[in-house]
Amino acid sequence: MFGFNSYAALSAEAVFTRRRQVSKYSSKHNSAIRQRCVELGYQPATADVASSELTAFVAERQIEVIRLSDLVVELRGESPFLSDPRDEEFSPILMDGLGAAASKGIELAHYALALIHAPNEYDGHQEVGSSYLYSQAQQGRVLTGVEKEWAEAHEARLTQAEKYTRHLREAGRLGNQHALLDLAESFDDPSFFEQPRRDVDADPAAVAAIAERMGRAADAKHWLTVAAESGDTDAILQLIEEHDQGDLLRCWTWVYLSKLVGTDLTEDAHYAINEDGSEYDDDVGGPVYVAGRDSIVLEPLSAEQDATARFAALDMFEKIQRTGEVRQLA
Repeated sequence: MFGFNSYAALSAEAVFTRRRQVSKYSSKHNSAIRQRCVELGYQPATADVASSELTAFVAERQIEVIRLSDLVVELRGESPFLSDPRDEEFSPILMDGLGAAASKGIELAHYALALIHAPNEYDGHQEVGSSYLYSQAQQGRVLTGVEKEWAEAHEARLTQAEKYTRHLREAGRLGNQHALLDLAESFDDPSFFEQPRRDVDADPAAVAAIAERMGRAADAKHWLTVAAESGDTDAILQLIEEHDQGDLLRCWTWVYLSKLVGTDLTEDAHYAINEDGSEYDDDVGGPVYVAGRDSIVLEPLSAEQDATARFAALDMFEKIQRTGEVRQLA
């Protein structure tokens, strides 16, 4: 009834969970359940009861199946169509299923558990006080009231952080590309950049920023190039100014590509802002500051090289048009 021929097949790709709104099951599902019961050797009368009762049980208990790949998309906040499981408590049936799948070495299960246990960025304000109180409790001091709550909260965070790290590293060891990238971002683990395979569904400019922070200039340039070739004009500008400045033909190619996607880097782009960086409003008035960028100034190319640069830019632009996504300068 969940679209799998066996529990083993389901367990390899999905887990059970509980949702407020579950899928509606039709007579087609009842027929499929009945047929499966008959195939397993049950009497027709028993199969009839099982098919109707199982459907009712699932609806009453709000049981649903979610594919591990879809769960990860939800947890990463990348789907506008799927509900966010963080809006509700993670059901025991979901956590048990993920634990069982992870014990079988399923990388997506480990990565989902890592995302579930990822540290909460908003807990940082309690870190100093609660870590001190936790240390005091470990040394034998008896805590009560709020002090005990803070110490216990810190212990829970330590446990959560351990689970996050353990599952993230295991997912990375099993080859999950997002996990490897998260390890690079959170722990400066170079494994993602040192592997021959680097096909991750992530913002290449963000990957470049991670590489740059880790001091991996060649990797930063690679991922900036990937971003630039998809029309990211921020990446194009950074390549011209920091990586390709010694290659005049390449720089002009980037300039022509940027113009094709709507940003002329050979023109100044300045605008007025307030002191806090917000957009300046003439009706409000007050001190005005200038933000933006100066124009790119490059030595001219020969006619032959200029034609080459324009052709290369046009070729990249046509590829961008086929994908339909362009990122303009912020």
